[in-house]
Amino acid sequence: MQQDIVSQGVELMLYGMGTVVVFLALLVVATTVMSAFVGRYFPETEKVPAQPRKSATAPDDSELVAVVSAAVHQHRGRK
Repeated sequence: MQQDIVSQGVELMLYGMGTVVVFLALLVVATTVMSAFVGRYFPETEKVPAQPRKSATAPDDSELVAVVSAAVHQHRGRK
């Protein structure tokens, strides 16, 4: 009696795990097929990033470094 229940439990476990493995395999295949479909019929266009324009009011890099250094020095001096 006890052996019968254990064997039924193992059988049910194997069916359940097999179902999950098959479902996940089908999910991977479906995702791969959909990805190939989208990549083939709806390709991404490569966009060239726009170069940022420097305006006349933009600070120089050396000026920015000086400002940040002064701010850090002042912050550390307060402690």
